[in-house]
Amino acid sequence: MNQKNEALLLLEDGTAYKGLALGMRGTTGGEICFNTGMTGYQEIYTDPSYYGQVIVNTNSHIGNYGVQLEDEEESASVKIRGMVCNNFSQIYSRYTADFSLQEYFERAKIVGISNVDTRHLVRHVREIGVMNAIISSEILDEKRLMEELLKIPSMDGLELSSQVTTTEPYFVGEEASSKWRIAVMDYGIKKSILKNLTSRGCYCKVFPAKTPFEEVMEWQPDGFFISNGPGDPSAMLYAVESVNQMIKSSKPLFGICLGHQLLALSSGINTYKMHHGHRGLNHPVKNLITGFCEITSQNHGFAVNPAEIESHPDIEITHVNLNDKTIEGIRRKDYPAFSVQYHPEASPGPHDSRYLFDQFINLLSAN
Repeated sequence: MNQKNEALLLLEDGTAYKGLALGMRGTTGGEICFNTGMTGYQEIYTDPSYYGQVIVNTNSHIGNYGVQLEDEEESASVKIRGMVCNNFSQIYSRYTADFSLQEYFERAKIVGISNVDTRHLVRHVREIGVMNAIISSEILDEKRLMEELLKIPSMDGLELSSQVTTTEPYFVGEEASSKWRIAVMDYGIKKSILKNLTSRGCYCKVFPAKTPFEEVMEWQPDGFFISNGPGDPSAMLYAVESVNQMIKSSKPLFGICLGHQLLALSSGINTYKMHHGHRGLNHPVKNLITGFCEITSQNHGFAVNPAEIESHPDIEITHVNLNDKTIEGIRRKDYPAFSVQYHPEASPGPHDSRYLFDQFINLLSAN
């Protein structure tokens, strides 16, 4: 088993952690970030928003319930670059699981490291900020590994959605029994989002990221959904222009995560790279319209500029993060368009925010 082999995790600032190899033997790297979820590791690994990133799972045991392919894949393949954890379980207890997480990573050719003090690592990232990192179970010399690490591009200014999007349009839902046709822009869409739309009477056509607006409109959709996805939104000028045209069409528009940032950019609001981002299943968000608090699932390393939003005449802030006051939701006053920074589809949970899909349906009904 790979767990007998040594591995090395090296951060861009020179901090190193020794541990044991998991998954495939090799070398991999990307931006390091941590997720605080106690469950849902399979959903994390297949979330396209994590493309290009090394994930630190902070829960004490990873792999203990194995892998179940049918229900827990958010996309067609594993999207993370590597995984870091404390205790990695070679065995699993769930009788419905298809196989172990070790076999899952081997099939996906994912390199990882366990037996790392993840509490120390997370504190370090929180203090110093997000940075690139590299994992290797074949290069254990820190100097040689640093040479490889410096070749990894920064996430700042990196456009990645075009690398995870579908290559051809496809349909989700039942056309005959659906009330609305929704054009979904795939910048890294999760299957859970599509399930929430189709379960509410939407027939979805999922378009590749760089599909021209005119081609999308040829399908005559009733509304638009702007998906989540990886990378720096400010590097996606093609998407900003498309979303701007969608807004001006006056058809209802709903954006999640990256879609939230693209709605802001299309409205003239800048984005910025966060110190270490928000990732996990326990972020408190206040809905400023209702006054209620939601526990939310989040996964983002960029955010929208609060000062520019507050002074924008056509944008209303609808949600704020109760931990750091970052902007979590906005809506246009002049068009039927709104977005949230977090994930209301949250699989495996929490489900406090799924009312936002109903809010989108209400816009479609009223339009």
